[in-house]
Amino acid sequence: MDKKDHHYRNRGGRKPKINPSIYRHVFRLTNEENIKMMKLFEASGFTNKAKFIVSALFSREIRTVKIDKGSMDFYMRLTSLYTQFRAVGVNYNQVVKVLYTNYSEQKATALLNTLAKQTVEMTGLCQKIIKLTEEFELQYLKK
Repeated sequence: MDKKDHHYRNRGGRKPKINPSIYRHVFRLTNEENIKMMKLFEASGFTNKAKFIVSALFSREIRTVKIDKGSMDFYMRLTSLYTQFRAVGVNYNQVVKVLYTNYSEQKATALLNTLAKQTVEMTGLCQKIIKLTEEFELQYLKK
């Protein structure tokens, strides 16, 4: 058995770090500098200020996470709209089936023509929605 392994096994507590951070540096900021640093810290996604400062000092990449509430709201509404269109499609299939089972073929065809006109209107609406979505993506999402 290795002598070091035996030594650590009998001691209580956690194992010592291989390269501990033992040097401490203190600096002071003005109110404006502190506000600027806190904004950068919050945008970076770090949970530890010391790690953020070390990352900034040694030119490591500082990631910033920006969440756009308007885009999130748009995405949620678009998703709910897609769900509603799927429900309309299911209802459309059910209506066609009921028409052919409960009515004569001539009556069912007449009612389906009315339904087809509504479907054409809905298709036009879908085209407008797709166009608006593409415009929104070009203006706001892809920067």
